Amino acid sequence: MDKMYKLILVEDDNSLGYLLSEYLGMKGFNVTWAKDASEAMLKTKTNVFDLAILDVMLPDMDGFELSQKIKAINAELPFIFLTARSLKIDVLKGFSLGAVDYLKKPIDEEELVVRINALLSRLVSDAGHEDQVSQYEIGDYVLNMDNFELNYKGKPIKLTGKEFDLLALLAKNKNQLCTHKEILTTVWDKNDYFNKKSLNVFISHLRKHLGQDPKLSIVNVSRRGFMLRVEET
Repeated sequence: MDKMYKLILVEDDNSLGYLLSEYLGMKGFNVTWAKDASEAMLKTKTNVFDLAILDVMLPDMDGFELSQKIKAINAELPFIFLTARSLKIDVLKGFSLGAVDYLKKPIDEEELVVRINALLSRLVSDAGHEDQVSQYEIGDYVLNMDNFELNYKGKPIKLTGKEFDLLALLAKNKNQLCTHKEILTTVWDKNDYFNKKSLNVFISHLRKHLGQDPKLSIVNVSRRGFMLRVEET
C-alpha cells in the first residue's frame, strides 16, 4: 500500500474498538477511533478521511442516521457498516443509504482488511486518481488492457469478455483475496446464486488458460472467494 489511507472507525465497544484500531494500524492504515456519533461528527469536521467504518448500534445515534449526517459534511466519504443485526431489511437499508459494504459481527479482522483494500482500490480507480494500467504481468503471461488480450510468451490466447474481466480483477489484486461478493458485483453486476455457479465455471476456464505456468494458481478460499497466487522466483 503506497498511500497511508486515513480511516475513521466509529465503535462504542471498547474492546472491539481497540482491537480493530490496533489491527488496522498494524496493516498500514492511519486510524482515528471515535466511541460515539458526537465524537465522530467532530472528527469528521476537522479531518479528511478516505473511508468511514460505522457501527450501527451506537449509544447516542444509530449508524444509519450518523452516515447521513457525515454525508452532509463530506458527500464523497465512502462508508462501511458493522453490525450484530442480521435482518435483511437492515442490510438493505445500509446499502440504500449509500454504504459500500456491510459486515456482520463478529468481525473477521483479516476479511475486514481485504474488504477495505479492495474497496479503496476500486474507489480510487473509479475516481481516476490513478493512472490506467495498460497491462498486468502474471508470471509468464501478460494481460493487455488496451486490446483485451492475454498473451503467453508472445502468443495470444482468446478470452471471452467475462473471462477477461474476471482475470483482470484477479490480476489487479494478485496474491490477495477477492471475495465472492466483490467478484460477482464487479464482473456480473449482481451477487446471486446463479451467477455464483457461473463464477465457478469461469474460474475453471481461467485455470486452463493459465495452466502453462506452474508458478500460477487460482486458489479457492473456502466460502470466501478466490485468489490469484503468483509465486515469486
